[in-house]
Amino acid sequence: MQLDVGGKSVELDKNGYLANMDDWNEEVATALAAGEGITLTQRHWEVMNYLRDLYINHAGEQPNMRKILKGLEDLWGEKVDSKDVYALFPLGPAKQAPKIAGLPETKTKGGY
Repeated sequence: MQLDVGGKSVELDKNGYLANMDDWNEEVATALAAGEGITLTQRHWEVMNYLRDLYINHAGEQPNMRKILKGLEDLWGEKVDSKDVYALFPLGPAKQAPKIAGLPETKTKGGY
């Protein structure tokens, strides 16, 4: 599978995740999000940047939902529950957000 963005073809795996993380940028993220029916807001970017930081700077960490919620509470300085994050990524924050963030498909089962 391929995604055409800005005159460049980006390779996707069979599940629509980037084949090469280095192909990710804001334009690619916006195109991936559009394919998922999502218009990105500042909060979307904050979630994706949080997940990218964990993966890139913490040995490939792919957090479950509980860790995502805790991390976002720390980041946003407010109580965050799953419905807040599902409003941003309705097909599952632990799966859909990393996909749009250009990260490999998670092997976690999500949950708590």
